[in-house]
Amino acid sequence: MAPTVVPPRFARPSVCTRGERLHRCVSALYPLHRCITGEGLRATLQVIGQKIPLAIREVPTGTPVLDWAVPKEWEIREAWIATADGRRIVDLAASPLHVIQYSTPVRARMTLRDLRPYLHTLPDQPDLVPYRTSYYHETWGFCLAQHVLDDVAEGGEDQELQICIDSRLFEGALSYGECVIPGESEEEILFSAHACHPALANDNASALAVATALARDLLDRPRRRYTYRFLFAPGTIGALTWLAQNQDRLHRIRHGLVLANLGDAGGLTYKQTRRGTLGAPLPIDRAVAYALRESGVVIRPFEPTGYDERQFGSPGFDLPVGRLTRTPHGEYPEYHTSGDTPALLTPEALEASFDALIRIVDVLEGDAVYRNTQPYGEPQLGRRGLYRPTGGPADTPAAQRALLWVLNLSDGAHSLLDIAEQAALPFATVRAAADRLLDADLLTSPSFG
Repeated sequence: MAPTVVPPRFARPSVCTRGERLHRCVSALYPLHRCITGEGLRATLQVIGQKIPLAIREVPTGTPVLDWAVPKEWEIREAWIATADGRRIVDLAASPLHVIQYSTPVRARMTLRDLRPYLHTLPDQPDLVPYRTSYYHETWGFCLAQHVLDDVAEGGEDQELQICIDSRLFEGALSYGECVIPGESEEEILFSAHACHPALANDNASALAVATALARDLLDRPRRRYTYRFLFAPGTIGALTWLAQNQDRLHRIRHGLVLANLGDAGGLTYKQTRRGTLGAPLPIDRAVAYALRESGVVIRPFEPTGYDERQFGSPGFDLPVGRLTRTPHGEYPEYHTSGDTPALLTPEALEASFDALIRIVDVLEGDAVYRNTQPYGEPQLGRRGLYRPTGGPADTPAAQRALLWVLNLSDGAHSLLDIAEQAALPFATVRAAADRLLDADLLTSPSFG
């Protein structure tokens, strides 16, 4: 099917901080009833499409996607459990987490004893409702807080309860959104955020908000070396569908990041690419490690579990795609529970995640290989206005050291990232030195790897 293009509505920026705006975006996305298909997913993409140009693509049920097929679309209108007197103890209207995603329809009267196999709780977290799915095995069920179940159980195992799940599975489509921001090169940097979890703020909405803000920032830049592709798709099946439909252009992807869990109070964690774990780190691995070295980022090796980095890093594709999170999945107590609300997130953490991505992009955009045009001996920098005993901020000791390092290692074999790593200088300082040397005709025009 041809994509539906959502025209962006560009609102005038408010006076609040970027972190506050990101938190507002999370709060707007949080209540939408997302799933791997359906109107909640489409509504999510529409919200994103109000902020950035987004092509929304619909892939029909049954379409082969690698070893999978696009599933039926799921729609749910209501779901509840009620006591004999009609009091609802569980209600989808209160939270989409109360029903297992992709539950088949059911309407019945059952004893609590017979209903128990279809009830899911967290005994160790009795006040929280778990998030459960059954996308590829037809069944049904409810999720509720353990303390609610305990209260109901006081009425006895033989008490009769009324249950209703008004849902349907039908021949529909899977939706995903793409924002492509052209650059000077067709080589691409891919950012992917999964868009399928309802009522979970950190695990879904935080990455959707931060990725959208990053795309907006890149759109506003006057010059971009790379083309940027932002993918907003349901987890696993969405990435598989996108990969299956884009195999002829995957060779353009030079770097990529899967984004998730970007709003909690934990520090940044980077999961390396598959190739970068099995061999020498790839440029994206090095760029993240260097750009975030002062942030205390934790570097972890690739493993074939987690989010969609395992699809991009499957052996047939082996794309240069890592993953950036704050606290990884399953490692904070609110993960996949009703405790993952916007209150768990802070504007400061969201803004710090955005800033980290900007630093990574700046390294990838700025890295290049040069040749020194005066390689025999050190050129006289003073008469070129590059090396003065006194002056402005550009003549700090770090800036002067960067000039000498760039001159010495600009031999056609070392990139600016190589130089920054060797010199232990901020990449921005090395990049600025290269620009000054280029203006003074002491470097050749750059080449890009």
